Amino acid sequence: MGKPDTRRLDKAIQQTERKLNAVRNQEMWPLEGHERRAVLRAVAGGAYSLHRGNGTARADNKIDNLFNSAEMRLIAELTALKTERQRLVTENAQAKAAKKSSGWW
Repeated sequence: MGKPDTRRLDKAIQQTERKLNAVRNQEMWPLEGHERRAVLRAVAGGAYSLHRGNGTARADNKIDNLFNSAEMRLIAELTALKTERQRLVTENAQAKAAKKSSGWW
């Protein structure tokens, strides 16, 4: 038995980590469509509120909450990917150990 083929999972883990770092820097590109639209709605609402002479605290809180929820979503996705990778590695190790122990000498 060779090594488990985890290249696909490794690439997905690396991409998710890049997305997570981008969300922590409050970049828009890793957000999903509905999250992106919600951020733009909050920005527009904050601009309108600022134009009327009010503060932007509500819009800022909405944006912060949206980025926090996106961060939690990506952390959960990253955890699932790492768990799946570990499962593959463990299964391969068990199969390799079973094959070695089944030898007749």
